[in-house]
Amino acid sequence: MTITLIAGARPNFMKIAPIIEAIQNQQKSGIDIQYRLVHTGQHYDKKMSHDFFEQLGIPEPDANLEAGGGSQAEQTANIMIRFEKELLENPTNLVLVVGDVTSTMACSIVAKKLNIKVAHVEAGIRSGDRSMPEEINRLVTDSITDYFFTTSEMANVNLRNNDISEEQIFFVGNTMIDTLLKQMPRFKAPKLWDANNLKSKNYFVLTLHRPANVDNETSFKQLMEEILVNTQGLPILFPVHPRTAKMLEKTGISSPNLILAEPMSYLEFNYLVKYAKAVITDSGGITEETTVMGVPCLTLRDNTERPETCTIGTNELIGTNPENIRPALEKLFKGEWKKGGIPELWDGKTADRIVQHLIELFIEQQQEV
Repeated sequence: MTITLIAGARPNFMKIAPIIEAIQNQQKSGIDIQYRLVHTGQHYDKKMSHDFFEQLGIPEPDANLEAGGGSQAEQTANIMIRFEKELLENPTNLVLVVGDVTSTMACSIVAKKLNIKVAHVEAGIRSGDRSMPEEINRLVTDSITDYFFTTSEMANVNLRNNDISEEQIFFVGNTMIDTLLKQMPRFKAPKLWDANNLKSKNYFVLTLHRPANVDNETSFKQLMEEILVNTQGLPILFPVHPRTAKMLEKTGISSPNLILAEPMSYLEFNYLVKYAKAVITDSGGITEETTVMGVPCLTLRDNTERPETCTIGTNELIGTNPENIRPALEKLFKGEWKKGGIPELWDGKTADRIVQHLIELFIEQQQEV
């Protein structure tokens, strides 16, 4: 059995890493299962990628399509053209995609056009907000996927509501958490920890990158001002996304307790998250990590594709209205933030379950032939 694994952006590799390890473990036990790792190049920085692969124990990709850059349409087209050539030159039994980036959708379409089975890891999650490119990617991918590997019962419900059969749905857990739990003992403090005399539970981590929060100068400035005013002077660690950096420069926002940083390695960033008093973010993946690590999380979005981080975990949707920040932070400082729990099957063994299911599915197919 041969599986082609697709990754296009940094979060994808966190989800792919444990799957590669699970495949390698099956190989060691004598199972005939091979994989080919394809990096679409959707997001690529040579130095960061090298460090990232090394930290997570990911082998160098078998192919890099170098399809990044351009508009959404140009990027999608480039990935599809180059991935079609990749599949024709390197036949496979299955294409496995993860998450909800453009590469996930584009490679799924190419595979199905070539009559190759597709498995989607993190299938079924929905924000309900079609203005987000990721939501379109999820909807398109799940409309043509053959095997759906899900992180929550809510994702299962979403798929059933779209008439996906129970035989195609596999509730396995969250591979992002596999990586988190494996790497947690290796977390390390970045240089700015000592340089800024940081103390555990005595600072905030802030990440902002979504257009709704950072593209409008007025609303971005209001958000930042509310955060700065209501964090009681505690240090705010802000690894700055390129989109956000431009707006910070334009607005001239600064404060003695606002510590700007370049994007960090996985081990360094999650060290900061683990020991933060709270995280303020508009990311989706970070809300899963804060949930498992028991760190309060304030999400500056009006919706989420990961509702279990709110209903079970430590996350709360604050919305994009700057006026909502003060009451949320007051609640935090009063010690009234919910403790939260860990969703079912977020136990570090998700990738093993996925690979076992794939082996069983392949055996069934062979028997039918």
